[in-house]
Parts: sequence; structure tokens; C-alpha cells
Amino acid sequence: MRILVTGATGYIGKRLIPLLLNDGHTIICPVRDKKRALNYYKNQKNIELIEADFLNGHTLNAISKDIDVAYYLIHSMSNSAKEFHVLEEKCAFNFKRYAENSQVKQVIYLSGITNDTKLSKHLLSRKNVENTLSSNKYALTTFKAGIIVGSGSSSFEIIRDLVEKLPAMIAPKWLNTKTQPLAIRDVLSFLHKALDKKELYNTSYDIFGPEILTYKEMLLQFAGVRKLKRTIITVPVMTPKLSSYWLYFVTSTSYKLASSLVNSMGVEVIGKKSDINKILDVNPMSYKEAVKLAFKKIEQNSIISSWKDSYVSSGKLKNYVHEFINVPEYGCFKDFKKRKVTNKERTLNNIWAIGGDTGWYYGTFLWKIRGFIDQIFGGAGLRRGRRHPTQLNAGDALDFWRVIYADKEKGKLLLYAEMVLPGEAWLEFKIEDGILYQTATFRPHGLAGRLYWYAVMPFHWFVFNGMINNINK
Repeated sequence: MRILVTGATGYIGKRLIPLLLNDGHTIICPVRDKKRALNYYKNQKNIELIEADFLNGHTLNAISKDIDVAYYLIHSMSNSAKEFHVLEEKCAFNFKRYAENSQVKQVIYLSGITNDTKLSKHLLSRKNVENTLSSNKYALTTFKAGIIVGSGSSSFEIIRDLVEKLPAMIAPKWLNTKTQPLAIRDVLSFLHKALDKKELYNTSYDIFGPEILTYKEMLLQFAGVRKLKRTIITVPVMTPKLSSYWLYFVTSTSYKLASSLVNSMGVEVIGKKSDINKILDVNPMSYKEAVKLAFKKIEQNSIISSWKDSYVSSGKLKNYVHEFINVPEYGCFKDFKKRKVTNKERTLNNIWAIGGDTGWYYGTFLWKIRGFIDQIFGGAGLRRGRRHPTQLNAGDALDFWRVIYADKEKGKLLLYAEMVLPGEAWLEFKIEDGILYQTATFRPHGLAGRLYWYAVMPFHWFVFNGMINNINK
């Protein structure tokens, strides 16, 4: 079959597509940034990448109409705490208009459980998208999931940060809200097995794990799996804004995403029972099993996708990585270093391991201070780390940088700063003719940008010197 998958570079899409390819299907992926997507799928057969943006309806004309089934996996939740519902409705409307003019027979949509009468903006938006996608020209199959637990998922990483960083927590009262967490492996099973199932045409099902747990119980069970003793005290006086700041400063989430999550976590998410598990032969695993499986993937360095690699994890880049690939020359300050390379392979391995647990090779304490300052001003800080200890692709998050270009064979890595700055910054490493070149470029915005550069220049001198020396060791 010819299957359209939206959200192909997202958390779910990057995990679902390999399953569909293994079945021999041809996958059509409309993506906003084709060059970024090529990094994920360049060695895959039977996959077509088309540059299109569902926020701009006219770009959808490039997508083939010869489609059998489509997966709708577009979510704009953390793009803006105020307007994500507008973006989601617009995307859904444009998708529907495209689908109704194609040959698609079934659209499979992954939504959120929306049974409570008092829905958060996030869940209300999901419900509106379902209503928008409904059509008499194709069959809609909707799966509504609660908390998704898996390596790299936002909920998993937030819980992990809270449990591993805080021996004791004074937490908001919404930690007593009940939910039904579901393992990412089970989510993929539902999506995969629903393909072309005529008995699921024009149906909607809640999908959930076997347990009803409060967020507090999830934290404590997570701690049990990690063999950590944790104390949690809930208080009724923490406002939504304070709760958002609590999540933002303790975890790796952005403030916008934290705000959206807090608004949702006060709503009880309990699924309606049905026979969908029997229809698709899916037996969801327990929460503890899901956590253990996630850590097995982490230990094997086999995390396929992470929410941190989404552009909205920083809020600075929106759509296109390649727009920043041409480092400006004029009106910029530069810190330029070069060293003769004695072992090219070893030096490249050092460059490709930079950031995350490896650190930045010199002045680790200063990098941490810079990350903390960035976090205070609403930036990503160093909390995002990296998805894999030695692999980098364009579009990956790397602490408070974004990978713009990564080609190990050509010996070049280019990073763009997503920290809060009065300007724009790039950091480039490249090896040519046995010489390692390290260039930090800063394009200031006004007087504040120039003052910033001169203020940090003394630190740059020995930090960048130490960094290139240790990378080249």
C-alpha cells in the first residue's frame, strides 16, 4: 500500500515508519524541512519525502493523491502556550481538504483521551481536531491515548528528571490526578495493526494501560524501578504558574510546554473500556514494565526519537534547519582557532561526542554557569543533553545548541545557538588538509549584542583554546 505519514520527523512518526517499511509498504512523508528529514531516511528504500507545510494549504499540491491510508500525527501543543489550538485546527482543516481530494480510504489519528467534561485547552484542541478530520469521503479511525511512556517521550523524561534530581519533593496537588499511562510500544501496536482494518472505519477508541495511577504513584513507581527512595508531599497552594516554573527549572522541558502540561495534568484521564485490545490483539504492558523497557533502550543507546529534538523544545528555530547553514560573514564577531591534527579519526570521534554527558572538553563549570543563566532567562540551558552519545544528525538538539550540519565523512559539524542571546551564534568544527578549524561566530543585535560579546571575550579566549586542544588530543 501507499501510506501517507504526517509528523514523519516527530516522536511517534520516526518509530512508526520503520514498522510500515518492514511490511513492504511505500511511505509518503510530507515534511516542512526535506533536508532535515533526509538525515533520518537517506538509506531507506520505498520512502518519498515531499516538502510541504500543513499550515500553508497551497504547499500540499505537491503531495501525491495516490494514497491508500494516511496517519495524522501532527501536534502543535508546545509551539505556543496560547495559540497551539489555532495551529492544530488549521493543520487539520488543510489536511482534510487535501485528503478529500485524494484516493485515501482510511485516516488514522492519534489523539488524547477526552472524556472529562472540563477539558484542558490541550485536550479540547485534540477533540476539535477529531471533529475537523471527520469526513464522509474517507473513514476516520481515532485512537485516544493518555500519558505515553517510552524512552525520549516528554512525559518519561520529565518524570525521570523529577525522580533522579529530587530526593524530596514539595509538589502541586495535581500530582493526585489519576491517569492511565500507556507504553510507546503498545501505542505503535495499535497504530500499526489498525492499518486497513475495515471494522475500525469511522470508530474512536480510548487506548490505555492496565493500571489507573496518580502522577504521584507514577513518580514513586519510577523511583522503585531506579532503586531510589523518594518522598513526595503535595500542597494545595501552588498556582498553575508556579507549577509551570517548578517543572521548567527542575526538568528539561521548556516553559511553554510546562505551562501546557500543567493545564492538562489537572484533568483526570481515564479511558473508556472497549474491545479494541481484543480486536487488534494488543495486551498493554504495566507502567513498571514500560519504564524498564525504556531504560533498556537507553542503556543500549537505541533511542530512535526524542521530544527534545523537536524545534519547539527551544522555541528559537521554527521550521528549517538549512536556513541557518550559511554562517554570515559581515557585521559579525569571530573567535577562530586551528590546530594540526595527528589522528583524524580520533579527533572526529571527539567532535561527534561533544556535549551531553561528555561535556565541552574545557571549563565545564563555566559551561554549567552559562546554562544556568540561560535557563533563568527562559532558555533551554544544558538540560536537553543529546539523544545519542556518538551520533549526530541535522536537527538534533545538543544542550543549548541545534545541529545544523553534520557530515563525519566530510569532517564538518555546524551548530546554531538556541540559548537566549542578544544576537545569533554559530559554532563550527571542520577538518581540512590535516588541520582542525574551530570557529565561533556571533552576529550581534544592536548595542546589547556588542556589549555582550566584549563581556564574554575574556572567557572565550581560554575556554575555546582549551576546547580545541582537548578535542585534538
